[in-house]
This record gives sequence, C-alpha cells and structure tokens, in this order.
Amino acid sequence: MSRTNAVGPCSGQGMGAGPRGARRAGAARGSVRCRVAAERPFSLSASTTMEKLRQTRLITALKTPYLPNGKFDLDCYDAFLDDQIKNGVQGVIVGGTTGEGQLMSWDEHIMLIAHTVNTFGREIQVIGNTGSNSTREALHATEQGFNVGMHASLQINPYYGKTSVDGLKEHFRRAMDMGPAMIYNVPARTGQDIEEHTMLELAEHENFIGVKECEGNERIARYSAKGICCWSGNDDEAHDARHGSGAVGVVSVTSNVIPGIFSKLMGADPQPELNEKCQALISWLFAEPNPIGVNTCLSMTGQVKPVFRLPYVPYDRERREEGLRLLKELGEEVGGHENLKVLEDSEFVLLDAF
Repeated sequence: MSRTNAVGPCSGQGMGAGPRGARRAGAARGSVRCRVAAERPFSLSASTTMEKLRQTRLITALKTPYLPNGKFDLDCYDAFLDDQIKNGVQGVIVGGTTGEGQLMSWDEHIMLIAHTVNTFGREIQVIGNTGSNSTREALHATEQGFNVGMHASLQINPYYGKTSVDGLKEHFRRAMDMGPAMIYNVPARTGQDIEEHTMLELAEHENFIGVKECEGNERIARYSAKGICCWSGNDDEAHDARHGSGAVGVVSVTSNVIPGIFSKLMGADPQPELNEKCQALISWLFAEPNPIGVNTCLSMTGQVKPVFRLPYVPYDRERREEGLRLLKELGEEVGGHENLKVLEDSEFVLLDAF
C-alpha cells in the first residue's frame, strides 16, 4: 500500500468538460462564500416540501471518492451519483459517516453539498450531514448548507463530550429552527441513545422530518404507530423495517454497491427472497466499521479509485477475495461488475495529509 502525503490546494484534476465540469472548476477556487454564490443557479427551498422528503424511500449514504492527491474526484462522484439515480435512489446523505464527513474540513464539506445540489438537486433529495457535537459548529454548518440549497440537514446527537437530555433537546431544537432536519440515532457511534420520550418531544418541532433509527425495528414500529417517519439505519433489517414495521425506507450504505436491489427492497411489495440473497454481502460490508467495507468494495468494482484517507485502510486480501466471490454471485446487480478484481495491496493509496 502506498503512503502518500498530499498537501496544497486542489489542482483541478478530475474536473471534466461541459456544464458540470465548468461548475466544478468554479467550486474549486476561492472561499466557501464565493463558491456558494457561484453554485446557486436556482432556489431549491421553494421547490421542495417536507412531505416530499417524508416520501423518500431509498436514501444512499453516499461514498465520497478521492483522487490520488486526496482531493475529491468529482468526475467519479458525478458518474457514481448518475448511476445511483438511474437505479432508483431518491435521496443522498452528503458527507455522512459513509461519505467521511468526519475526515473533511467544513470548507470541503459545504463545497460538496453545494456541488451536489447544483448538479443533481432537481433530480434527487440532497440531505447534508451538517450535525456536530458542538452546537455552534452544527448551526454554522447547517446555515451554510441551507445557503447552498440542501433540502434538509442530518443532525446527530453530541458524541464524545455527551450532554444531558435537556441539552440534547436544546441542541436539536436550535438546529431544527434553521430548516428541515432528519435526526440520526446511532448509539453505537455516539455512546448515547436518544430515548423514545425525547424523540417524541422533538417530533413536535415544525421542521422535524423524522429519524434515521439504528436501535431496531421494534422501536421503528412504535414510532411509526405514533406518526413519526422513520428510516432504518441498519441495512440487514431495512426490508423488514419497511414492510413489517412501518418505516418509510432506509438510509443505506449497501445501496452504494447494489442500488437496484435496494430500490426493489424498498418498493411497494415485500421481497423476502431478494432480501435474503443480499444478506451475505451486507455482512461482509460491515465486517469492519463502516466505511471500510464499502470503500474496499467500490475500489474493487473500479467505481472509485483505491484511495483511502487514514485512519481507514482496506480489507486484507483474504477478505477481499471473499467479497469478490459474493459480488460475482450478485452479477449484473453490482455496479461496475464487469471490472471486478481483488486488487493487490500495492494498488491502494493511504493518505495521511490532503
């Protein structure tokens, strides 16, 4: 695996020709304030509604691809998101855990939201992960996200420096005051569950869309019975959440790899056999903490370059070979299936500066 230090401003690599490329070229220069002005040819706030967001069944927690210098590979990003839309994805989380928002500067983060809105905002719901464990940072980032036209924000509860229940409610209410928000409950990452009585209070806010819930389908069923819109945060449980527990749909990692299958799983009719068919791949993708598996997988399909921002590193060769077998079993349902290969360790680039 190559060790690379990539420093300095983006050189403009990966910026294609045509309108999308031209907009990207503008996005790579100057401050966030300048980029925001350059990348807002239309207003999304007037063209979208809370109700539309609440009907969005399949939301991909989108992978962020990189160039070998560690900057965003926007050509790859656009091609990848085009494919997602063609395969039935209705919304994306930009800069979430899967998209490695935790490894981005806020400058990068807002630029990527702006680019996504500008290029795809008429076709897909754009939810910016602008939450933070600092209320001040969350409010600032959320304001910037809405300024560049995102449809909604994703808000997580303060992690590491955890707060009280009253602090949680104040944090979320102030974020929701800025515009439509989906709350994300993932105790395995934050170390703190947003308990049901707290969520029920938060749901009274006019800008509360719903919750991405990782605490299982029984809780989703209870929320759904009380009129709270839920998206499963667990790919292995998502089909049953949708068809058995009343979930609107899923915020999915696996749909980066098999968007067409997940679109079918989130359709009107249950697909238990199809759901069972993908469980082995889902288990493989989550054998290590997300996004390690999906990063490795998309490198193997050739949909992204095999570039990792540390501390993430790819699966070892034995596990990659297992993944290759699982991907081949799914065949044409896998994006980039015709380019599948294990990759050698030496083909991966690991970046500690970018």
